[in-house]
Amino acid sequence: MISSEGRTPINDLPAGWQASLNDIITEYIDDVFPACTIAVIHKGRWLLNESWGFVDPDTRQISVTPATLFDLASVSKLFTTTAFLSLLSQSSYHLDTPLVEVIPEFGAGGPRPIRGGQDPHSKAMLPTPDAYQGLEVDPTLVTFRQLLTHTSGMAPWRQVYLAAGPSPAPPGQVEGLSHQMRWAKGFKAICGYPFIDQPGQAVHYSDLGLMLLGEAAVRLHAGAENLADVIASLITQPLGLSTVMYNPTDHGYSLEQIVPTEDDPDWRKRRVWGEVHDENACGIGGIAGHAGLFATAMDVARFGQGWLQSPQTTFEILPDLARQAVQEQVDDQGTRRGLGWSIKARQNSAAGDLFNENAYGHLGFTGTSLWIDTQRSLVVACLTNRVYPGRERVGIHAFRRAVHDVIVRAVDAL
Repeated sequence: MISSEGRTPINDLPAGWQASLNDIITEYIDDVFPACTIAVIHKGRWLLNESWGFVDPDTRQISVTPATLFDLASVSKLFTTTAFLSLLSQSSYHLDTPLVEVIPEFGAGGPRPIRGGQDPHSKAMLPTPDAYQGLEVDPTLVTFRQLLTHTSGMAPWRQVYLAAGPSPAPPGQVEGLSHQMRWAKGFKAICGYPFIDQPGQAVHYSDLGLMLLGEAAVRLHAGAENLADVIASLITQPLGLSTVMYNPTDHGYSLEQIVPTEDDPDWRKRRVWGEVHDENACGIGGIAGHAGLFATAMDVARFGQGWLQSPQTTFEILPDLARQAVQEQVDDQGTRRGLGWSIKARQNSAAGDLFNENAYGHLGFTGTSLWIDTQRSLVVACLTNRVYPGRERVGIHAFRRAVHDVIVRAVDAL
């Protein structure tokens, strides 16, 4: 495993490529996002670990450094997936085991109806398609494979945070409900929500499915109280990823060491800073399978290097499971998925045009990403807080593509 020695900037990019990268950052910073860090590992050595922008873009008193923490958003799913596959490798279960064998509560209520989904931004309920009117789903049919490939038929999103309790206190203030209490209420709600499709029929990217996968990981890990314990035991402690954590202010980090995200005037009634941006993750106490982790770009890249080098050795995942995880399992109109991982889209990929066609990674809604190109032995972690100006701000996709292309050109020129 590559060393984490030093948290100072590393820059072995040729001067011309560094200038090109800086030009891209200059074009997008202060418009699409106020803060950015990028870490690159190429053929087992650090090529880049640098930062741009300010933690406080209004006053510009606190510069971002390579040690600054970012909200990983859905990049957190990769840690949940890795922990689960490690535990699955050591158990008697397999990918096609029904979820209810580990979480019987999910099927306890019997068949559930198919309904329309819910828009995560407007919160509006969506209509039920005519073809699904009156149909039901047997929840005992849902398998681990379907959770990992987002083919479970579960809704992509529901307002779990409202079921879990009132808005939590700001970081550093006394919180009335524990994570366990909040998650118990949220978990009960998830086990009762209608489906939007039959299991195994189509891809519906679902945060709810990854929340349940995280709960399954907790139940498979002896002695774990929550998903934070599982990820610490199986990933962050063995690899020395000291900055990867949930609820960083509970671990001694100050707000000045964490980039803020979106202003939330409706639910939390404050700028989101030091707490997870995702409402559902925040509502259940900050520890969730789909979102909630914070980290530096360096430690995200080191996690990616673990997958590039040997997930079998690094994470004790069975070779067949590790292979399937990063190979196409489903294709949804050019959007390809492995087990938890995304495979580079066939067109207009956020990984850019130059990454190998079978590169794998994941995006986070806050403006984060991790991409791995096995043919080039290349790992790129790019973290921003693009939701700071508001979640509807455009430009992050074009930025990601430009960054990845210039980095690939640089390594190909070495």
